[in-house]
Amino acid sequence: MSIDPATYARLREIADQLPQIPGIGKIEIAEGEIVMMMSPVARHELAVRRIAQQLEAQLPQTHPGYIAHGGADLEDPGLGQLRNPDLMIFPDEFLESERRAVLPHQVLLVMEVVSRSNPENDYENKVRDYAAMGIPHYLLIDPRDGTGIVHSTPHYASREKFAFGDTITVGPWSVDTSVLRTYA
Repeated sequence: MSIDPATYARLREIADQLPQIPGIGKIEIAEGEIVMMMSPVARHELAVRRIAQQLEAQLPQTHPGYIAHGGADLEDPGLGQLRNPDLMIFPDEFLESERRAVLPHQVLLVMEVVSRSNPENDYENKVRDYAAMGIPHYLLIDPRDGTGIVHSTPHYASREKFAFGDTITVGPWSVDTSVLRTYA
């Protein structure tokens, strides 16, 4: 779902002015609403870190000048979407810029680690949004049951399911999922 640019601009202005609230980790704009996300648990962050390390080791060979980084915003003003993926691969030079968010055409991969509280967001809304943004690869990690899905373009028609312990291929990268842990 996309919203008109004026509405998105107003929502973005409001989101930028919201005070930091303890326990709120991210602020996103999706489906015409400001969404406040809870801070993730340790196992969630462990998954992000372990996947980032593997991707970072491979990027100098596959995409020199790119990084695997969590915490940056991903914005598509045309679709009226502001997302904060758990991990993205994008050019390192972005971090030296004054831009507030990475643009979809700069991103090679997004990764989300499914939360216990709102799994539908990662399995439905973000699949739709990241596909609409044209992001080539969406890696979905689900520590609730030790599974995941690799979504690939076009429009994520390719969906490869896996279980923790498998070594998977995501685009040109190989990821060992035996380092992932389920939620306690």
